[in-house]
Amino acid sequence: MAKRKIINIDENRCNGCGDCLPNCPEGALQIIDGKARLISDLFCDGLGACIGHCPQEAITTVEREAQGYDEKRVMENIIKQGPNVIKAHLSHLKEHSQNDYLKEAIDYLKKNNIKVPVDYGQKHKDLTGCPGSRMMDLTGPRDSIASDGKVSDKKDKSSNTPSQLRQWPVQIMLVGTSAPYLKGADLLIAADCVPFAYADFHKDLLKGKVLLVGCPKLDDLALYKEKITQILKVNSIRSITYAHMEVPCCSGLINIIRSAISASGEDIPFEDVTIGIKGERIQ
Repeated sequence: MAKRKIINIDENRCNGCGDCLPNCPEGALQIIDGKARLISDLFCDGLGACIGHCPQEAITTVEREAQGYDEKRVMENIIKQGPNVIKAHLSHLKEHSQNDYLKEAIDYLKKNNIKVPVDYGQKHKDLTGCPGSRMMDLTGPRDSIASDGKVSDKKDKSSNTPSQLRQWPVQIMLVGTSAPYLKGADLLIAADCVPFAYADFHKDLLKGKVLLVGCPKLDDLALYKEKITQILKVNSIRSITYAHMEVPCCSGLINIIRSAISASGEDIPFEDVTIGIKGERIQ
């Protein structure tokens, strides 16, 4: 078995309320002996759709040795639960940029002559879930971006500085490793205080780059290293810029990024940018 992300349930916190069950369309959870239990590694995709629905905060994700997730086995279970559960599962995969699993699921439905509830070859307005984790490619004219992610050619007269953001989501752990906007991209990895401190962030640093944001002090750097390494291995990244604050704790990602470049086996140019606490660019 290989290491991968999978949910973990704190039995001391869990009260067996079952709120997590309908939010796991994969069917990986059951209430057994008054507690929520992960019944099969094969069914858990590790994306954590159930986490936000636990009132006891008993569910987290961990990295451990686990059987590989099996989309075919999941679909065998899901189709028994009807079209609404099928749609919830496909939406869940789509929102987390799990394109390979999504293709497997759709192929399984077609092979078994089951109607695919949404045309997943196009953009959708009816997908459920958090907009902050939904993949959106915002490349195009930078004059104005509507709230639904569509690019408009109309000038936003309320601002003289158009946004240079090219995609959504931006948080490192939410970005799918195979997201299409990563292919051949120039990456800007930014400590999450930088955009607040540096007034010229969009114009000087973000323009023309795909953004990944994280906190090198509070976040799990081991998971960041694994995620960034995988991104570098599969996307032919052209360059990486890391922007961080001048405080020592904000430099924690420098070695992580260098190690990820080395582990990827790719020769990727790397630039380190430091922003002062008063908002000036130091280097």
